[in-house]
Amino acid sequence: MKKWLWLSVVLISCGKPLPDLAPIDITQWKADKGGCSNIRSATIQQLTQQLEELKALSEGDVVKLLGRPDRNELYKRNQKFYYYDIEPGKACSDSVKTSQQLILRFNAMGLAKEVTIEDL
Repeated sequence: MKKWLWLSVVLISCGKPLPDLAPIDITQWKADKGGCSNIRSATIQQLTQQLEELKALSEGDVVKLLGRPDRNELYKRNQKFYYYDIEPGKACSDSVKTSQQLILRFNAMGLAKEVTIEDL
């Protein structure tokens, strides 16, 4: 019985490693809350090329990788949306009319199902 318990713990703890989004400096990305410092906006091209790397990550893994979202939304059927401002948005200035944001949609299992960059 102990062997099965130990084996279960080992298998559960072996998750897939977080993706390396190089050349994006993740520390600077996390520090640029709301995209107000334009650090995130300099990474749009690299980020666009790596959107597939973010799919199927859990909510916890996304927060570990990208930091807390600038906004989140709970939708029907336990879906969640995380929003990361890439360009300075309304949180930075009321005069901003459009900006881009990274949007992650999580399914009811808590895994990233869709990852897009859209204009706000």
